[in-house]
Amino acid sequence: MHYESVIGLEVHAELLTQSKVFCGCSTRFGAPPNQNTCPVCLGMPGALPVLNRRVVEFAIRAGLATGCTIAGYSRWARKNYFYPDLPKGYQISQYELPLCLNGAVEIETDGVFKQVRLTRIHMEEDTGKNIHDAHGDASLVDFNRCGVPLLEIVSEPDIRSASEASAYLRKLRTILQYLEICDGNMEEGSFRCDANVSIRLLGTTPLGTKVEIKNMNSFRAVERAVDYEIRRQTEVLGAGGALVQETRLWDPDREVTRPMRTKEFADDYRYFPEPDLLPLVVSAEWVEAGRRALPELPDARCRRFVTQYGLPTYDAEVLTQRKDTADYYEAAVGRYANAKALSNWVMGDLLRVIRERKLDAALVIHDWPVAPERLAAMVELIDSGEISGKIAKAVFEEMVDTGRTAVQIVAEQGLTQISDEGAIVAAIDSVIAANADKVAQYRGGKDKLFGFFVGQVMKATQGKANPQKLNELLRTKLDG
Repeated sequence: MHYESVIGLEVHAELLTQSKVFCGCSTRFGAPPNQNTCPVCLGMPGALPVLNRRVVEFAIRAGLATGCTIAGYSRWARKNYFYPDLPKGYQISQYELPLCLNGAVEIETDGVFKQVRLTRIHMEEDTGKNIHDAHGDASLVDFNRCGVPLLEIVSEPDIRSASEASAYLRKLRTILQYLEICDGNMEEGSFRCDANVSIRLLGTTPLGTKVEIKNMNSFRAVERAVDYEIRRQTEVLGAGGALVQETRLWDPDREVTRPMRTKEFADDYRYFPEPDLLPLVVSAEWVEAGRRALPELPDARCRRFVTQYGLPTYDAEVLTQRKDTADYYEAAVGRYANAKALSNWVMGDLLRVIRERKLDAALVIHDWPVAPERLAAMVELIDSGEISGKIAKAVFEEMVDTGRTAVQIVAEQGLTQISDEGAIVAAIDSVIAANADKVAQYRGGKDKLFGFFVGQVMKATQGKANPQKLNELLRTKLDG
């Protein structure tokens, strides 16, 4: 029996507003438990919600960026369920009349492009957070997150593999970061994903029994959880068993999914229109203002990097995966126009330092360890022949550690590259005189010894010899 997987994703993206969706409490992450709360977000009797206009603006922006239709009339709904992290006993969301409908996100996997359709994007409030004490018998609740504005982005079941699921999530996160409406931090929970996974016989159209997977806080976790669930469902059906519609948790330690609860249906939530909020009316002018405010999106920016800077597609894709990386690169190219050399340094050494120092959660261009104009100035020193690429590696590390410019470091440490032919020839002659036996071996056919001589001359010049001139002069001496 051959099966294919059918996957739909529900993404919850916390919005980067300063205050919550229905009250004035701060949305700041990391505050002491239950500090950012008030009678509204705690669901106290008589406390009424007031809509944050900025949340609607961000939702419109997300809808336009993903090709959605923005509804002129949408309505709030109460989603009723009882759980400790939901103090009101219901969540204010949208149900039958959401704000954004029928968009799409284009993804690429293994060189193949496809559209993942979006069912809807709607606004809702976040819940609190349950904290289970592993060393005791108590569970605690932190209500700081209650009322933080969310976008729920629901895809159609167009995804067919774990790799496609990961590609979709990465692309969606990049779009939201470019829009500057969500920081996309999965570890802090500001970008969360639930996966609906089913399988069906290859070539058939009816959907199989759907299983929802929760508790995935990284792209790697999503891929592994989806892969595991596909295998599990295939084994169950292959053994003649039956699947049940349920919610399962991903266990990252054992790398398995395990049952959490029987999957609810929409009727179980007893949706009805929210009586404390008016329906939302969005004018054409409001939508058009949102359209004018859209930035250059990642796909368009990637194409421009290829045409404007002559970069390979791979470079452009890496540089535009994050808006701050692309902004940094363009700021550097604006100071010095060696586009490919700067691309190499940003993709290589700079992003390496950021990863190693774990600085890539919420960077802005001014907080990077080496300012773009300073990286540009260092590359200019390499191109002018003042320092070699090898010396530049050491200079760059010093720039990261001290904050000084390349010019200062080169001057203070005497790292200027030696390009004077007389000085290089003198060093070559000294090395040849000290290694007469190896010279004979080289001239006898052991060509690989050339690297030995290069290394010895570099050692003699403290790594400062111009590599191109060194190679030319050394070969002339040895072959002569």
